[in-house]
Amino acid sequence: MVAQFALNPVLKSFLVGSFSGTFSTIIFQPLDLVKTRLQNPTSKAVGALPGQPCGMITVVGHILQKEHIFGLWRGMTPSITRCVPGVGLYFSSLHWLKSNLTSGDPGPLEAIFLGMLARSLSGVCLIPVTVIKTRFESGVYRYGGMTEALKTIYRTEGVRGLCCGLVPTLCRDAPFSGLYFMFYTQTKSTMPYEWLHSNFAAPVNFSCGLVAGLLASAVTQPADVVKTKMQLYPNKFSGVYSVLIYIHQTDGIQGYFKGLVPRMLRRTLMAAMAWTIYEQVRIVLRPHSLGM
Repeated sequence: MVAQFALNPVLKSFLVGSFSGTFSTIIFQPLDLVKTRLQNPTSKAVGALPGQPCGMITVVGHILQKEHIFGLWRGMTPSITRCVPGVGLYFSSLHWLKSNLTSGDPGPLEAIFLGMLARSLSGVCLIPVTVIKTRFESGVYRYGGMTEALKTIYRTEGVRGLCCGLVPTLCRDAPFSGLYFMFYTQTKSTMPYEWLHSNFAAPVNFSCGLVAGLLASAVTQPADVVKTKMQLYPNKFSGVYSVLIYIHQTDGIQGYFKGLVPRMLRRTLMAAMAWTIYEQVRIVLRPHSLGM
C-alpha cells in the first residue's frame, strides 16, 4: 500500500510541490510583505510622511523599528496556509493535465494553457486565505489570528468579502503561471541534454526559473496592484474598473507597477527555488531510487 502511494505520480507531485513551497514561502515572505506595503503606502504602514518618496529601504527600516526583525515575517501563517497546499495543488494538477492533455513536452501555447488552468484551480480554492494574507501583511488590519480574521470578514462583509479580489487574483496568477511555465519549459529546451542530466542540473533549473520569473512578474504586476487595493478596501471600490481609474488618477501609469521590485525578486526566486526543489526531489523519489 505504501509503495502504491509513493509511486502515484499525482500524489507525489502534490507532496513534492508542498515541500518545495514551504521552504520558498518562509525564506521570501519579507519580500511579499514589503511589496504589499509599497502598494498601500499609508504613513502608518510604511513610516513615510504624506508626499514623501517611499521605497524598499524605507519600508524595511520602518518595520525593523516598529515591529523588530520578526515583523518582516508578519502574515507568515496565512502565507504558509495559502502557498503550501497551493503549490502542491498547482504541481499535482499541472502533472495530471500534462499527462492527460498532451503527449510529450508541451509546446509554448500548450504550456501557457496548462499553467493558467492549474493556477486558476488553486487560486479559486484558496482565495479566502489570500484575502487574509494580504490584510495581515498590510499593517492596516489587526486580526488576532486566522480564525478571528475569517469570522470578522464573514460577519462584516459576508462571502463576498472572503472572495474579494478573485478576478484580479486570477488575472495575476493564471497568466503568471502560464507565462512562467512556457518561459521555463522553452528555456530548458535550449539547454544541452548533458547539463540537464548531470550534477549541474539544479543550477541549470534554477537559472531557467530566474529568467521565467522575471519575465512573467513584469507582465502581471498591474493585476497584483489591483488585487491588493480591492482586498484591503472592499467598500471603496465597486469593481476592477473603479480600481484602475483610481490608480491612474492618483499615481498615473507608474502606480500600476508599485512594488514591482520586491514582487519580482520574491516571485522569481520563489518560483525558481520551488521548481528546482521539485525537479530534484522528483528525481530522488523515482521508483528505481526507492528500490521499487
